This record gives sequence, C-alpha cells and structure tokens, in this order.
Amino acid sequence: MEMTVSSENIIPVVAAIIFNTEKQVLIARRKSTLSNGGKWEFPGGKLHPGEEPEKCIQREIQEELGIRIVAENIFYAVNKIYPTFNLLLLAYHCRYVSGQVQLKDHDEICWVPVSRLLEYDLSEADIEVAKKLMKTN
Repeated sequence: MEMTVSSENIIPVVAAIIFNTEKQVLIARRKSTLSNGGKWEFPGGKLHPGEEPEKCIQREIQEELGIRIVAENIFYAVNKIYPTFNLLLLAYHCRYVSGQVQLKDHDEICWVPVSRLLEYDLSEADIEVAKKLMKTN
C-alpha cells in the first residue's frame, strides 16, 4: 500500500543541539500527557508560518526551558514520514547565553555524551539527528 502525504500535512519543526563545557548534549523528555510523551528529544518546537527558523528555535527554547540561546548554524535536516503527517525537522547547533532551566513541556533533562544518545528512547526523527552527531563528533 502506497502512502501519500499532501503538502498541507508537512509540519516544520526546529530542534536545538546545545553542548555544555564537558562536550555533552542536552536532551529533554516530554511529559507523558503531551504528544510523543515519554520520548526524549532535542528540545524545540513548531515553526510558525513566516517565522525564521533561527528565531523560532530561540523562541521555543525560551518558552519550553526558560533559557536564552543563539542559533549558530543548521546541523541537519530530517524528513520523517508518519502515517498522517510529514515531519521536517531542522536541527541547529545552538549556544547557551543565559538563564536557569525551567521545565514546562518536559519532565526531565539530561546532559549526555554523544556516544550514549541512542541509549535513550528518542523520538524517531531525533534518532536520525543523534546518528549524524555520532558520525561527526
């Protein structure tokens, strides 16, 4: 059976790849009450129509985690097709600027060595980003 997803069902999202001084990357676990609940992810969110991805990632991280970051460059794009929608994930290398983490959409965060990312139950699109990080770090 061939599956087709129309362009109206494309959901563009951004994700932040944030490293600490120990070369560990930040991942966050979504609250069980939310979509994709219990899964670990690189934090981020949906891109609004007309919004620049770099501004979106800064807004989303401020909203979700209460910290300020700067998007430095795009790292990887993942196009993941699900049964009812097509997810376009834009993962950005980001730099922490200021603030203390405050969890809103997540119930836990973790700083993880890149080599251990796949030990976590990551969202499907985030698995692709993790694999790419493992190849490049």
